[in-house]
Amino acid sequence: MPAQPRIAFLASAVDGARTALDTLQRAHGQAAPEDADVLVALGGDGFMLQTLHRHGALGKPVYGMKLGSVGFLMNHYRDDALLERLHAAEPAVLRPLEMLALTESGTSTGSLAYNEVSLLRQTRQAAHVAIDLNGKPRLDELICDGVMVATAAGSTAYNYSAHGPILPLGSSVIALTPIAAFRPRRWRGALLKADTEVRFRVLDPYKRPVSATADSHEVRDVVEVTIRESRDRTVTLLFDPEHNLEERILAEQFVA
Repeated sequence: MPAQPRIAFLASAVDGARTALDTLQRAHGQAAPEDADVLVALGGDGFMLQTLHRHGALGKPVYGMKLGSVGFLMNHYRDDALLERLHAAEPAVLRPLEMLALTESGTSTGSLAYNEVSLLRQTRQAAHVAIDLNGKPRLDELICDGVMVATAAGSTAYNYSAHGPILPLGSSVIALTPIAAFRPRRWRGALLKADTEVRFRVLDPYKRPVSATADSHEVRDVVEVTIRESRDRTVTLLFDPEHNLEERILAEQFVA
């Protein structure tokens, strides 16, 4: 990174983030995302994911500062010593999941997920889902409220709330986690190699409709969803050395 990097500051709509945006732009200027050396995202984890979806294809590193309700993917906010923090920051390279969802109307929708792809029942009735791995049937029928595939970076989010495992960064593993499984009774899911292709087939999509969500992008009335780790897309997040993402994921496993 250059000694005087060109910075694109991006902020969520909350008042604190907008105030911080003005302060930092006055101190460091403002570059367009496509011209910047680094993107600085001001907000919470939701805004960080929004930033990655909007600008991830640019290949620019992203340094987040927490000015929202949840900030697992963010650094602490300070308006001083930003250049020193950027130069000392440690990278964490994330590879998203690719979702391809086929709906009952015959349309196909693709999307990326940096945290997880989740399937959820749309009505009061439980979903009935079959699971194939690399084209081979592995579970003929899962009766549940839903099921998800989570990345290591996303394993401490919705996946953890659904009692899924926390995954270390760089483990090349993804989590397959059910949500309130009824049959098989209390099935806990599985740990899979990151290059595994996961296919969910909705067994009764008309009586028991199901939606699929890649991070915040929802597709309703799906009949089949295929998920695989992206082979050609990565993003780089920057973290202060004393509180990097790998350490945060490890610390989450020892919270009393």
